[in-house]
Amino acid sequence: MQKIANYIAGKLLPPASGEYIDNIDPAIGKVYSHTPDSDERDIGQAVQAAQRAFPVWSAKTAGQRAAYLYRLSSLIDANIEKLALAESVDNGKPLALALAVDIPRASQNFHFFASAIEQFASESHATSERVLNYTLRKPIGIAGCISPWNLPLYLFSWKIAPALAAGNCVIAKPSEITPMTAFLLSELCIEAGFPGGVLNIVHGLGHKVGAAITAHSDIGVISFTGGTRTGAEIARTTAPTFKKVSLELGGKNPTLIFADCQYDDMLDTTLRSSFTNQGQICLCGSRIFVERAVYAKFKQDFVARTRELTVCDPLEPESRLGAVVSQQHIEKILSYIELAKEEGGTILCGGERVQLTGRCKNGFFVAPTVIEGLDAHCRTNQEEIFGPVVTIMPFEGEDEALKLANSTEYGLAATVWTENLSRAHRLGSELQAGVVWVNCWLLRDLRTPFGGTKSSGVGREGGDEALRFFTEPKNVCIKF
Repeated sequence: MQKIANYIAGKLLPPASGEYIDNIDPAIGKVYSHTPDSDERDIGQAVQAAQRAFPVWSAKTAGQRAAYLYRLSSLIDANIEKLALAESVDNGKPLALALAVDIPRASQNFHFFASAIEQFASESHATSERVLNYTLRKPIGIAGCISPWNLPLYLFSWKIAPALAAGNCVIAKPSEITPMTAFLLSELCIEAGFPGGVLNIVHGLGHKVGAAITAHSDIGVISFTGGTRTGAEIARTTAPTFKKVSLELGGKNPTLIFADCQYDDMLDTTLRSSFTNQGQICLCGSRIFVERAVYAKFKQDFVARTRELTVCDPLEPESRLGAVVSQQHIEKILSYIELAKEEGGTILCGGERVQLTGRCKNGFFVAPTVIEGLDAHCRTNQEEIFGPVVTIMPFEGEDEALKLANSTEYGLAATVWTENLSRAHRLGSELQAGVVWVNCWLLRDLRTPFGGTKSSGVGREGGDEALRFFTEPKNVCIKF
């Protein structure tokens, strides 16, 4: 059975502990590989490698650093089928989704930031005829990048690429639940000729490896995507040391549907925004609010379309709904469905574990679930479930819709369906969310800022925002 290796100082290495964690294929519910159970010793070794590499890497021109990222992007493209299969097996997501979205986006992330760093510019200010202020942006040093399990290589590359492009060396931790494509990326980095120590990938548990990265005094900047509770712990740890921190955390995203929407487009897209990747995307719309005039029609059509969705082996070409990521996670999702019943909700469809036959008979599958009749402030509507579970609720007008949408501690994303241009602009301004989509969902321009408000996080990723985050500005004032 394969043993995944850490990638430190340009080499594939076993963990210092000599111990490994079982890595489970969620579609079959069985161990299929082993992940390093690393600890602070491995992080210490990675920090030393990064410190040795930093002077040379940071001194390279933007174009020289970009060349490595372009090369890595091309290697991802050349290995797309291998990487997509690994992502599907590791995560349980449909192979078709990994082929169409996850792996192409990982390649795009490296390509985008390679191009972006070559065009990145700083400011200058002519204070007077004889005084000029200009801003230098220097890499911080060693960046700690910690990514989640739902979009493993996609979000892993989203953090690593700008940090490297800006001239930092990186110590990265993928989720211990989905480590395989990060390991395969290590092999591609070796093939691409990355200098040893520029990128280090250390596998292991969050309370060991993640905590060691966060606490290490020589790691000056932390970028984390994951749960709000873990984000709060990172904030507590880093606050006394004044490290730069970016936290992209949970969401409980609203979808607002008005009677004047383009109905068929709305229905198709809302189905995707509810259940893509088994609802395991932080941007999925888990609370659906529908104007009362079209609520009955939407309820009938949406439930009927949801019932048509087939949960099946993620490796089947037609698969669009695969397995959720783990036994622990399926238990969490099912517990929230039971909680919804206790809170007075009615299960309109789904609501149970799906038992497949054959290869996937022991896999972690949940039927896409639609629930109505819940109060907006109950736990089911307030807490992040992160699975194929949505609630639906009618509203009377724009004011009520806005109040319902903003009624949680989260503020990551929101979707609005309306043909009323003034309403779209009003809600775009008033919704408490870092991203608002109008008449669409998950359309991403990598140049735009991405992140959340309230308990959904601190800071922004994407485009110049990411390059600014991974650099330290310095003003130089010259009188001449």
